Amino acid sequence: MNADTDYPPLVPLPTELSDEAAAQLLEFLYELARTLENTYAAQLHRYYHAHDERQLDIWDEQDPPF
Repeated sequence: MNADTDYPPLVPLPTELSDEAAAQLLEFLYELARTLENTYAAQLHRYYHAHDERQLDIWDEQDPPF
């Protein structure tokens, strides 16, 4: 099973990039992720904190896993 042919790409990317262009694209994506994390830090914190608490609800405190 070839992952490249199973699903269409999420974003159409050029098939040929120079080494420098590939590095610049990756750096741009990292910077975008950092900017999103900084801009939406409060929302992300609330979302993941609530998700963590929901995960804790699945454990029965009277019956520890070990």
